[in-house]
Amino acid sequence: MRRKKSTSSSQPTDPEEFGDAALSRKQATEMIRRGDSFRDADLRGSDVSGLVFDGLNLAQAKFAEANLMRCSFKDADLTGASFFGANLRDACLDGANLEEADLDYANLDGVTLLGARIRKALFPTRKVSLVDVRAAVASGGRLRMEPFLPGDEDD
Repeated sequence: MRRKKSTSSSQPTDPEEFGDAALSRKQATEMIRRGDSFRDADLRGSDVSGLVFDGLNLAQAKFAEANLMRCSFKDADLTGASFFGANLRDACLDGANLEEADLDYANLDGVTLLGARIRKALFPTRKVSLVDVRAAVASGGRLRMEPFLPGDEDD
């Protein structure tokens, strides 16, 4: 018996398939297995730590306040994605397209960015300098940043 080869979809996730709620870890894992596009996907507040999104289309995806610890996004398209307040500790963003992505208030401690494209991306500049971000893109070194504490909001 021959296994049917999975076909990748470049279309956005069908909202009818998962409803209005954010994708669960199980749903995200199944989409990764099939090689589906995560374009415009809603993963806000989800715990998808440790998953591998390498090479996938995640443009405009919503990861606000998600747990993305140790996730890999190598060579992924993250154009315009929102990571506002997400936990990306020790994640790999090597070669990813982060143009116009929102990483404000995200935990980027230990993140690698070797060769990532970061044009017009928003970074938590109160906790990590753009000089350090650019150095991490060039060298592949891990970013180090101060943790956000209660009361860190802008005045």
